[in-house]
Amino acid sequence: MLQDILQQIKNELVNGCVKKGHPFRYFTLTTSLNNVPKARTVVLRKIKPGIEIWFYTDKRSNKVNEIMENNNVTALFYNPKKLLQITISGKASFEENDEVLNELWNSIPLNSRNDYTSSLAPGSLLKNPDLLNYQNQNHFCLIKIKATKIDFLQLKRPNHIRAQFDLNVDNWEGTFLVP
Repeated sequence: MLQDILQQIKNELVNGCVKKGHPFRYFTLTTSLNNVPKARTVVLRKIKPGIEIWFYTDKRSNKVNEIMENNNVTALFYNPKKLLQITISGKASFEENDEVLNELWNSIPLNSRNDYTSSLAPGSLLKNPDLLNYQNQNHFCLIKIKATKIDFLQLKRPNHIRAQFDLNVDNWEGTFLVP
């Protein structure tokens, strides 16, 4: 049964990438800096084997600095229709390969590229949103989260199901927990 749950987790994450409107498309990323947690919603872009989560950001954003200081992060996914919550803890890293970054950049629709080309860094003060300028230079960044722990919670009757999976080398070891 634990292997079925692990496969369900993988399927839900893949569906978050490929199915329009899937609740896992947007997830909550939590970072920590100076023991202060910071949470924000980001867009799931890709799931790689071994449960590696990819998302994009502006490399000038606060989350980048927070990850540089402490690369331990948590990703929280929730599907309200299925009453399913998946919490993934892992280590975040940045893609450094220019060829990979250029390929991803070229796959972004033109109307979405402004998210990474503003003249001011995310979080900067702005008197009027209509005055924000954009430049030709992009600040595109790919962040990868290599999962090390997964907590699965399925609310259902007669019994809720909770399981935890820990990465041991290349294998996921699972156990049931009291919900």
